[in-house]
Amino acid sequence: MHTLENNQLKIAIHTVGAELCKITSVATGTNFMWHADPTIWGSFAPNLFPIIGALKNDTYVFDNQPYNLPKHGFVRNNNAMVLHDQTPDSLTFRLSYSDETLKIYPFKFEFFITYTLTNNCIEVLHTIKNRDSKPLYFSLGGHPAFKCPVFEDEAYEDYSLEFEHTETSQSHLINMANGLISSKTKPILNNTNSLPLTHELFNADALIFKDLRSKKVTLKSKKHGHILSVHYPDFPYLGIWAKPSGNYVCIEPWLGIADNENTDQEFTTKEGIIKLAVNSTFKASYTIEIGTPCP
Repeated sequence: MHTLENNQLKIAIHTVGAELCKITSVATGTNFMWHADPTIWGSFAPNLFPIIGALKNDTYVFDNQPYNLPKHGFVRNNNAMVLHDQTPDSLTFRLSYSDETLKIYPFKFEFFITYTLTNNCIEVLHTIKNRDSKPLYFSLGGHPAFKCPVFEDEAYEDYSLEFEHTETSQSHLINMANGLISSKTKPILNNTNSLPLTHELFNADALIFKDLRSKKVTLKSKKHGHILSVHYPDFPYLGIWAKPSGNYVCIEPWLGIADNENTDQEFTTKEGIIKLAVNSTFKASYTIEIGTPCP
């Protein structure tokens, strides 16, 4: 495990999967991350690459060849991640292609994730480098789980998510039998910027938004006000999720999405897929802001 600390926050990152696992206030000792209870959901903040969510039959097709990938790809829980670089305020981890990854993902890549701590903000920067002689296809995203409620005098229902803009948007529903995006939608936001949190909100799995104007979501408490915000200017999709029995909420910026039920499984035309040219580099970041706004 590796840590960064300044006069406001201390964060911890597991080398396995380069997973952010603690965000703690230096002044109060308050921890803002879910504790990864394995009886409910045993993760903190998985990093998602080279897919988001599930594939149809865990399979995609590239150059007429089928390949198998698990849900959310192979970065999460990956013990081949290495610490690539360290500064007083940042940690960078790297995963490079190998004989093993080429069997399931036929692209030569380097995946970097950098955590930078500045005042009360944590920037999570993803950098993808194409080391292949052909274009690289991928999706990526974050899955941070925040403690909810944060304080002992609160209930889950004391919390809400406040969006940057007033929104009218539907959630694209998941077929819970196979994890794929169905053709069904459900109205969630109707000319409002606030989404009250309840455990029942997630009885049908994640809320998946494709058309939000907002690029910031704030977790708010009725009793303690502004808790934290996630800024995600580089990400067109947003997932909101928790296990119905879990006292946490995941705010998930995505570049990509799970397979649709009617997919032909062709990887190059998968919804949200990114095509990266030979010898090119791609970058995308989101920022977690604790308490008052970032400078």
